[in-house]
Amino acid sequence: MRVIAGLAELKLVARVAQALNVTQPASSKQINELEEIVAQPIVTRDRNRLFLTLIGARLADHARAVLAQIDRAAFDIEAMASGVSGSVQVGAVSSVAPGLLPGAIALFKFSAPQSSVSITEGHFVSLYPLLESGQIDLPIARVWHPTEIAEVAQAVLFEEPIVAVTGRDHALAHQERVTWAQAATCAWTLPQANSVARRAVDAMFAGHGLVPPTNVVASSSLSLNLEVLSQMPALGLFPRSQANAHAARGDLVILPLDTAGLLSQARCFWKPEAVETKGSVDLFRRCLLQVARGKTIPFG
Repeated sequence: MRVIAGLAELKLVARVAQALNVTQPASSKQINELEEIVAQPIVTRDRNRLFLTLIGARLADHARAVLAQIDRAAFDIEAMASGVSGSVQVGAVSSVAPGLLPGAIALFKFSAPQSSVSITEGHFVSLYPLLESGQIDLPIARVWHPTEIAEVAQAVLFEEPIVAVTGRDHALAHQERVTWAQAATCAWTLPQANSVARRAVDAMFAGHGLVPPTNVVASSSLSLNLEVLSQMPALGLFPRSQANAHAARGDLVILPLDTAGLLSQARCFWKPEAVETKGSVDLFRRCLLQVARGKTIPFG
């Protein structure tokens, strides 16, 4: 199962073999054995490359689902056996919290029902001092230019594009082509001026040779921004998954503007000594990583 799931993700047998720490002939042998079991071709060969057939792709979908369930079961058993208790304080930016934290909290409470979790929302500039002072254990934020921070560990949780949106009644919502020059003249809902996110947005406009918008409602609350966009002609920035959900309900329109990877990467940060000495912090960190993995292949 791991071989076929890996082939769907990594495309090359050599990469799959490396990821699984086995030889390439062993991986090829397992693919041949799968074809014998299914009695149908699951790959097509073109020189040195393999491509999944339709049957192979469907088998890979099932393999990923089974492996994810096995991986989740192993995680649950390990977490429950650890007997973790205590508390964890988490900080998160609003563009990450709704899509990631509910699943991580549910997994954490299932694995350690006697533990408690507290959530503080803010932008990274306000959350980082709380990490330094020990008031929060795990800030989660979208990053602009990833850099190492002394005495702070960090891990990539996921990557998701940020997209430009507007209300369904905005004039730009009905145009097939929209330029950044047009967008710059509009009202916007944007993060606070002193935040990393706002500096990234300003740099994006500058990269297009434009002065950043001055007609701005400064807010990091996506729920508030959604209401603002419904009440006045303005543009905003939403994570793609949330923008898609609101667009499907007719609340928002996603504009054809290339944000060029703006703030697409989300990371969590922690003090290594907190993870080493506080089991609840280590468990919640692992819950975050488990949930963030989504449907990726558990090679470990």
